[in-house]
Amino acid sequence: MPTGPVVPRPRRLSLSQARRVALTAQGFRRPRPQRPITMRDLQAVISQLGQFQIDSINIVTRAHFMPLYSRLGAYDPALLERAAHRPPRRLFEFWGHAASLIDITLQPALRWRMERAAEEAWAGKVRIQRERPDLVARVRREVEQARRPITARQIESEEEHRRDHWGWNWSETKTALEWLFDAGAITSAYRNSQFERAFAIPEKVLPAAIVDQPTPSHEEAVRQLVRRSARALGIGSLTCFADYFRLRTGVVKPAIEELVKSGELAPVQVDGWDRPLWMLAGAPIPRRIGARALLSPFDSLVFERRRLSELFGFDYRIEIYVPEPQRRYGYYVYPFLLGEEFVARVDLKADRSSGRLVVRSAWSEAGHDHDRIATELAIELRALADWLGLSMVDIGPDGDLAPALARAAGPGDPRSTCRT
Repeated sequence: MPTGPVVPRPRRLSLSQARRVALTAQGFRRPRPQRPITMRDLQAVISQLGQFQIDSINIVTRAHFMPLYSRLGAYDPALLERAAHRPPRRLFEFWGHAASLIDITLQPALRWRMERAAEEAWAGKVRIQRERPDLVARVRREVEQARRPITARQIESEEEHRRDHWGWNWSETKTALEWLFDAGAITSAYRNSQFERAFAIPEKVLPAAIVDQPTPSHEEAVRQLVRRSARALGIGSLTCFADYFRLRTGVVKPAIEELVKSGELAPVQVDGWDRPLWMLAGAPIPRRIGARALLSPFDSLVFERRRLSELFGFDYRIEIYVPEPQRRYGYYVYPFLLGEEFVARVDLKADRSSGRLVVRSAWSEAGHDHDRIATELAIELRALADWLGLSMVDIGPDGDLAPALARAAGPGDPRSTCRT
């Protein structure tokens, strides 16, 4: 008789069950702690999600601070700074889904990406190391010999300082530094108040236990990353698991097959989700999810837009790069998660000079009761404003949910203003 691996029969889940698996994996199963948040709480989220995407826009708060707030509630951002920038470091900056703070234990599994920087980095970075190896070597020596972490501005020549650099119009020194960063020859020790990276050699930044770890084979590294993707997502397709750390589907497919053989992943079928899917073996399926959270546009729950649409029926795009007249919902729009559904979205801005969290527009998703959503959203906006150190929530008139949100905020609340 022919023998071979036994292929598990796919388990069938409802769409609601699949949502609850996903939300549990993302850290939304349990209520936020009603006590001071500790480093142990942060470590639990780091271990679960694996990464926090970084973005330079600070219209509400930096993107990497928000996922912890969405899951834990009010915490001291200094905890995250300490986890990322002071020993013993729990996070390091590199390319995960995008530029991200990544679980330090994954550094060995990402070395292959560093090794391929010479061929796979952005064109300008590849060109600088091929055409100006002398400059690259000089810049590397500058970082190695510096007594403390050093920024591009501190290395750039006087001529480069005089030039007007904007957007991606980097100086040659900055480009060389970024290539060395991609190649793993240097790393980011921290970001300064201008959000510039301060560079140092890895041995001065990363824990010795991480630096001394052997580099896994490419196949084993991909398995490690897919395993962490599955832990963070709970359930997903080949594309979902590949997208989490921006891996090629061609290398992820055999990794999934290996993880199925080892019993770590199990094939599943989900009603209305018409593509092959896998679930983390043993993943809990709670009977309900009691989440209430505003999510950053760069939260890992909303990384993959197709998954977001198929799993939650929520069509979302980041409109910061869309010309203002063509925006549908606003510039920096936060999805609002209530229970196991995305029920609304709000365009937010922290006006620090006036101490206001400005709700520039508020929109509901079809089929949801405006008054119920507005009541819950008003509570969440007030809590977010408090965490940001803002004294007032200012609700603008734009969006179909704005009138109900203004009513929910209450005209007698001195911490809210409503513009009609």
